Amino acid sequence: MNEHLMLQPPRSTSPAAPRFALWNLGFRPFYFLASAFSALSVLLWAAQFSGMLPHAYLRGPLWHAHEMLFGFTLAVIAGFLLTAVRNWTAQPTPDGVPLMALAALWVAGRVLVLTPYGAAAAAANAAFPLALAVAIGIPLARSRNFRNFFFLGLLVLLAALILALHLALLGVIEFPPQMVPRLALDVVLFIMAVMAGRVIPMFTNNGVPGADAGRHPLVEKLALGSVLLLFLADALQAPGVFVGALALVAAGAHGARLALWRGWRTIGTPLVWILHAAYAWIVIHLLLRGFAGLGWLAGTFDTHALTAGAIGGMTIGMMTRTARGHTGRPLRADGWETAMFVLIQLAAIARVFGGMVPGLYMASVQSSALLWSAGFGLYAVRYWPVLAHQRLDGRPG
Repeated sequence: MNEHLMLQPPRSTSPAAPRFALWNLGFRPFYFLASAFSALSVLLWAAQFSGMLPHAYLRGPLWHAHEMLFGFTLAVIAGFLLTAVRNWTAQPTPDGVPLMALAALWVAGRVLVLTPYGAAAAAANAAFPLALAVAIGIPLARSRNFRNFFFLGLLVLLAALILALHLALLGVIEFPPQMVPRLALDVVLFIMAVMAGRVIPMFTNNGVPGADAGRHPLVEKLALGSVLLLFLADALQAPGVFVGALALVAAGAHGARLALWRGWRTIGTPLVWILHAAYAWIVIHLLLRGFAGLGWLAGTFDTHALTAGAIGGMTIGMMTRTARGHTGRPLRADGWETAMFVLIQLAAIARVFGGMVPGLYMASVQSSALLWSAGFGLYAVRYWPVLAHQRLDGRPG
């Protein structure tokens, strides 16, 4: 027998075990953290709202708003930007130990708001968007990608809002804390409107042959400009009637934008229709906000149309699509993913429209929380092996 062959180890006929890859690219840890945290925190909030749990440093609705905005939503934004910026610039974004440190800072923020240490909670939570701005700012600057520099300004603005909220609660400055969630939601709405305009028509035309999703320059300017004006109106605490009228104008602009994307042609493609459904909630949010500003509607229904409907739908859709694309999987939703999409849509419907039914408000909060937690909990369980292991095609990332 050939000696060379005798010295070779036998070849295994079984495939090699997949390598652990959670820290290879930003979407991996942050999508998992966002989904798992969201599923848990909404259940805790529903229990607290129902009187089953005590309040912490951030009391009641303020804790819920803070954590869903600066915890869950900001984690999804972080995962998306850390991944997208690497694609946009062909420059590295944090991986390995630096990515672990960024995730640890986010986790610290979630823990500290449950303690009496308000100053430490303020520092950790305000530091996270600033650290994220540095993480994506370096590759953007190196590649002279000026088109996306506005993300840096928005992240700095979010950090300033977080700091203002905590300093007001600590008695350091005089500032109405309830303004912060509204202004932060305006910022998130602008981010969603910009990114949706870039990707939804493209994903629609790529995923649904003959969809013919289009854009109109005037509609684009009106849609984005109206959101900026809403932010300014909120920051200046403009009269409710003015804000309501502005919101209705914005609803018309975003409704026209959505119509140009021809979402009705995507019904058979869940990975695409979920993005159209999420954007439809933006239109509903603006309509309800207009009605509230004009005194025709009371409650937080407009807020939850944006948070549960638009943010929930957009995040679950993008988290699924980008995780599939960046792990070498086909861009096609299976039954589990369609179930996630439907659960989040039902959660939004229950929270917004169920709460409008007399006598069903508490039940709408509880049922919405269960549906939401089921949707994002399913994502965390289903996508853990996808996020934690190397790409199917063996490529880096």
